[in-house]
Amino acid sequence: MSEAIKQIGNVASNTYGFQKDGVKRAMAVAAALELVALNVQGANSSNLLDAELERLSSYADKIQEALKVNAE
Repeated sequence: MSEAIKQIGNVASNTYGFQKDGVKRAMAVAAALELVALNVQGANSSNLLDAELERLSSYADKIQEALKVNAE
C-alpha cells in the first residue's frame, strides 16, 4: 500500500481533521498523485500524463472535500 493511501487512512483516527490546512492539502495532493500514477502506469503516451497532471488540482480538491465531510 502506498504511503499516500496510508496517510489517507489516518482519517479514521481523526488525524486529518487536526492537521493544518497546508498539511491537509499535501495529503490530498499525494493521494491524487497516486491515482494519476495508477492511471498512467504502462501508458505509452505523455499526453495522458500531461492531461492527468492538468487535472491534479481538481482531483485534490475533490479528495479534500470528501475528507472534510468524513472528518466532521
